[in-house]
Amino acid sequence: MTGASGDFDLSMGELRVVARYAAEAAQDVLTVFEDAHPDDGRPRAAVDAAWAFIDGAPRTRLQRLTSMDAHRAAKDAATEAARLAAQAAGDAASAAYLHPLAKAHQVGHILRAAANAARIAEIEAGEDPGAGDRAVERARERAEPVLVDVLRRYPPTLGGRSRAAQLMAALDASLRRVS
Repeated sequence: MTGASGDFDLSMGELRVVARYAAEAAQDVLTVFEDAHPDDGRPRAAVDAAWAFIDGAPRTRLQRLTSMDAHRAAKDAATEAARLAAQAAGDAASAAYLHPLAKAHQVGHILRAAANAARIAEIEAGEDPGAGDRAVERARERAEPVLVDVLRRYPPTLGGRSRAAQLMAALDASLRRVS
């Protein structure tokens, strides 16, 4: 079953693998947002919507709406770590709608949740870049071959100035070297 076509095809199975990768990263840091904003359920709703898709539910407006809500929660977040965690949750929900367009910015939809989790690890370790590097290595290790295959259909990420963007570029490069 084809999920989407454009510059190449993405199957529903491949989209579910990408969504699982993002959801696992988001799930790991969700409490960072919830501790800072205990009355805001938007990121949790996005992660739940991602898991519904991963577990076999069809793509629906649920993933799109909860993703947008989680990204709005990120804008409202009180701390960088909370913002990154909410953004990761939004990315997990939106992974069901990854576009099959050979554009480098699409890599963010695959890897940003894991990169955000790595940045959160650095923040929680007192700005220790080694904590981020170790988190990137763990993210690389949990990437399934299908995820790496999907990633390689896109151009490498361009990176950026933020530390999260740098971590995403490092993760992207390390996954592309996987045999």
